[in-house]
Amino acid sequence: MTTMKSKLPKIAVLFSGAGSNLAYILEKMHGKELDVVLALSNKPDAGGVAIAKAYGVRVETVDSSLFESREAFDHLVVEKLEASQAELVVLAGFMRILTPVFTDRVRAINLHPSLLPRHKGLHAIEKSYGDEYPEGGVTIHWVNSELDGGKVILQKSISKEGLSFAEYDKMIRKIEKEALADGIRKALSLGVL
Repeated sequence: MTTMKSKLPKIAVLFSGAGSNLAYILEKMHGKELDVVLALSNKPDAGGVAIAKAYGVRVETVDSSLFESREAFDHLVVEKLEASQAELVVLAGFMRILTPVFTDRVRAINLHPSLLPRHKGLHAIEKSYGDEYPEGGVTIHWVNSELDGGKVILQKSISKEGLSFAEYDKMIRKIEKEALADGIRKALSLGVL
């Protein structure tokens, strides 16, 4: 008899840091709406490693500093993702620019802390806070070969009015978790693009 868990959609989560978004997915969705079959980091000392282990999720680290090229790194990551049989890959604070070795073979979504197409790349929260728009927010988008350039799945926005940067940053980090969960649900419901 198959278990209920085996029928859940399988995802892999890629991260580089503390793993707060990974923790949210594991706490709110893993074993309920989906099965996190792999958590992979490019940083062996990333905080998310311990979080994934605490949930009994398989963890892989592929130290990006040991590779001579982005393509060589991406090739090994793709091999591990394909072996996991994940139906969807979720980039949750994965601080890597991916090459076509990855983007042409992996169905993935990314969380970006700005209302794309504004503020692609690094320091998006700071750039968003300082821009001329009255609101900021987060975007969940499909991953393609253009940095933060894939088709938008969804966006959530907040007003910046009267907020200090610390308050704005805290609100962005809160809504990004909710947006990521909603984005995963929507991406899984959409099937292959």
